[in-house]
Amino acid sequence: MVIVSKYLIPKGYTAITLFPFIILRKEEYRDNAILLNHEKIHLRQQLELLILPFYLWYCIEFLIRLLIHKKWHKAYRNISFEREAYANENTPDYLKNRRLLSFTSFI
Repeated sequence: MVIVSKYLIPKGYTAITLFPFIILRKEEYRDNAILLNHEKIHLRQQLELLILPFYLWYCIEFLIRLLIHKKWHKAYRNISFEREAYANENTPDYLKNRRLLSFTSFI
């Protein structure tokens, strides 16, 4: 389910996925197939890790990456979940062929 709300999105971001919702900052992002594919990849990641462990892993990995890179955006972009989503957001059929726990190859 896609929701549009600029108030639920952290500053500097266009969308966030909180299972089972994809939350977009602006209505026109509903037409952005690449952005939606990116967020759908996150939905799959969340499901395969049974949701709560996904968020725990995401936060811990982010903190580790922040210690390594010392910059918020660089730490965010290097989280394995984000790396998988960014690497495959331009492939519309990615989720049809994606293997279980594919994000682990981006650690």
